[in-house]
Amino acid sequence: MSTPYYVSPDQIWEDKKVFVDRGIEQAKEVVVLEYNNGLLMVAENPRRTIFKISEIYDRIALASTGRVSEYEALRVAGIREAEVKGYTYYREDVTGKWLTNLYSQHMSTIAQGWDVKPLEIELLVCEVDSSPGVRSQIYKITFDGTYEESEKFAVIGGRADAITQKLNDEYIEGLELADALQLASRAFESIEVEESEPYQITPETIEVSCLDVTSGRRKFRRFSVEEIAEIFNHAS
Repeated sequence: MSTPYYVSPDQIWEDKKVFVDRGIEQAKEVVVLEYNNGLLMVAENPRRTIFKISEIYDRIALASTGRVSEYEALRVAGIREAEVKGYTYYREDVTGKWLTNLYSQHMSTIAQGWDVKPLEIELLVCEVDSSPGVRSQIYKITFDGTYEESEKFAVIGGRADAITQKLNDEYIEGLELADALQLASRAFESIEVEESEPYQITPETIEVSCLDVTSGRRKFRRFSVEEIAEIFNHAS
């Protein structure tokens, strides 16, 4: 009898991590940062048929990058689970921390299956409180279900480290919406390299949404191209 081929669990896990990292390196980035009325979410996304930022529930949004089909499935599942929980119990029971744990468990289960391809995605679960002045919640989740809570801002995508460094250097608390959008745009532009001419972020190349604590029960708002252009003009 031949000896079965053996690969150590450590090697399998390392191979999976390398596989996912290679996929995420090609993914366009998403930035979430606090501004004076909540959370601003900006994704470099020139395609209008796909959204990287979506509403999940009253005060909760999901920002995603990586393989579209995989994070889209999680978006739909998150909405469904949130609606069921909110209807069965109380709307206040649906929180960003609860949703983060839900996603974490699902992604961890897939990542730990030795014969299953891990999800090539990264997620940001974002939540604002109903009361102005209360700090927002931002949870970053990686492919293996590991998550961490970020303060003030967070970035996912292939060049997240470079953008994070830019935000560390320039971010200040209490930003107006227009100033926050300008900062996110400068961060995107700072990591793009174009030989022929300088790279420029335009309203057509980004997707912009926010969670606004001054809104009604539903805090999520998605900005049109025209509204983004108006915000840019206001900040100029």
